[in-house]
Amino acid sequence: MIRGTDGYNDVVAAPGHLALAPEIDQYRQQFECLAAEADTLVAPLTEEQFTWRPTPGSWSVAECIDHLNSTARLYLPRLDEGIAESIRRGLYGEGPFTHDLIGRFFVRTMEPPVRLKVKAPKTFQPGSHRSRSEIMAAFRAYQVQFVDRLRQASGLDLRRAKVHSPASTWIKMSMNSGFALMVAHERRHLWQAQRVIAAPGFPNGS
Repeated sequence: MIRGTDGYNDVVAAPGHLALAPEIDQYRQQFECLAAEADTLVAPLTEEQFTWRPTPGSWSVAECIDHLNSTARLYLPRLDEGIAESIRRGLYGEGPFTHDLIGRFFVRTMEPPVRLKVKAPKTFQPGSHRSRSEIMAAFRAYQVQFVDRLRQASGLDLRRAKVHSPASTWIKMSMNSGFALMVAHERRHLWQAQRVIAAPGFPNGS
């Protein structure tokens, strides 16, 4: 493992081309597609466009993506705890895995188009004064780290393995739902970023 001094540039070497459980491999593909989608979305933007807000109280494209970085920074340790505990308890099993009730609810409400708006807790708010290169490098690095956790979780019973939400200690869901929630959350805020670009008054970039 190569660890950056800022905490979000950790890069974990993949242990070769190991066969992944089907659900795990689907999540891997989604995280990798989301990384590519974010790069494609941001690449043509000017600095003004990247940081432009449709209204004073709304988020810019930069803030939408940095919010995902804040979420990943808090969620990855919860995944580590859940994976370690599941391995310790020997919670291995084969899929297909279903979502538990609470996980199904959160995933459904998180997927775009957004039907239920929820204000992000203070700890999940985007950082301030981060450069474009820092935000995008962090986002790509976090996708690599999510894929690493998927590899670690491959072979576990994702229905019995549990993960705590970083937002509240009382929220606990299956690891299958936890991974699904993360990809849904990322889709939600990349969709939000696309809406920013399509908003009236968006700078023309000239």
